[in-house]
Amino acid sequence: MARSMNKVILIGNLGQDPDFRMLDSGLALCKLRVATSESYKDDQGEWKEETEWHRVVLWRNLAETANKFLKKGSKVAIEGKLKTSSYEKDGITRYSTDIIANSLVLLDKADSSEYQPDNDKRYSKSSDEESVPDTGSNEDDDLPF
Repeated sequence: MARSMNKVILIGNLGQDPDFRMLDSGLALCKLRVATSESYKDDQGEWKEETEWHRVVLWRNLAETANKFLKKGSKVAIEGKLKTSSYEKDGITRYSTDIIANSLVLLDKADSSEYQPDNDKRYSKSSDEESVPDTGSNEDDDLPF
């Protein structure tokens, strides 16, 4: 049987502060909006820039780390996988695609007043975090930001 792969790597900036919450089950959940931009020349030779917004979901230790160290404008590298879910809103089936992060690297230079756990600033989910609940994005609207 052929193997397949579902892997996403992003380097971008947060468009807003992390949306962190502790669920009733005790799981830490954090949602991020990450912007990536690409530049290109149009047909007239003018430079244009396009920005794409990505919804990123972090669980457990990654969620707590993001909440502690990230803020609007923070530069991050995120590795994860795509997860598409559907929900019904106003009688219409809607689809949502999120990136479920399994690695987070803080790319901003450290603020000397801010505690950094180590010099590497690379965070990954632990082996006990392999299975995470469905993101259930039904409370979000259609807008990516």
